Amino acid sequence: MDVLRRNNVKVTGSPGSPVVMPAHGFGCDQNMWRLVAPAPAEEFQVVLFDYVGSGGSDPSAWSAERYGSLDGYARDVVEVCEALDLRYVAFVGHSVSAMIGVRAAATAPERFSSLVMVGPSPCYIDDDTYRGGFSAEDIDELLESLESNYLGWSATMAPVIMANPERPELGEELTNSFCATDPAIARVFARTTFLSDSRADLKSVDVPTLVLECAQDVIAPREVGGYVHAAIPGSRLITLDATGHCPQLSAPEATTSAIRAFLRELT
Repeated sequence: MDVLRRNNVKVTGSPGSPVVMPAHGFGCDQNMWRLVAPAPAEEFQVVLFDYVGSGGSDPSAWSAERYGSLDGYARDVVEVCEALDLRYVAFVGHSVSAMIGVRAAATAPERFSSLVMVGPSPCYIDDDTYRGGFSAEDIDELLESLESNYLGWSATMAPVIMANPERPELGEELTNSFCATDPAIARVFARTTFLSDSRADLKSVDVPTLVLECAQDVIAPREVGGYVHAAIPGSRLITLDATGHCPQLSAPEATTSAIRAFLRELT
């Protein structure tokens, strides 16, 4: 199969320049990076893609078996890198993609030079010593609601996830993005996302890492950003003056500035 077609890969910027690879989260696609990607493309090569089952990817390539684990999405990332023969990639992962990036870098360390984690969460469920932001009961209810009425869940939850009620167009965009996803695929991706526990994987990270958190985020509260930062030796933590879980849309200038400054230091 043509991996570049399968994952709807788009390459911009200068060939031969350092590579930046933004990756979207649950219910989204590469379009979520449209306000951020053009600036890095001025000095980097930017590789955008959609995970199988999202956006303009080839839906015939999707299977519940492969994508019932974050490892299946990490394989997408590695296979795109292999298809383009990419080396020294700066992987920019939003939300669950931050942990997918960790797994991809562990699988093919020769292809990745740095990680940027935007609103990361290695585990969404609280336990005795960790606050992920949700109880096990909260996640069960979220998944039950999503599985019983995905479109209704999307219309209700997307504005909450996006926040910024004074800018309703942002919530509407996320709602439309969620609703464009096949409900059967979304159910599997949601379980893969919200039931995953990647805390043990953080110790494998040995590349320069930037953790970007928002000042207010109902999906990845600041305790989570602090946990990720503490778990990855030498990582840098920046708290954006932004609200919601999608700063690449709600605060694109601040998000772009933080990412560019970090990447420039590494080149």
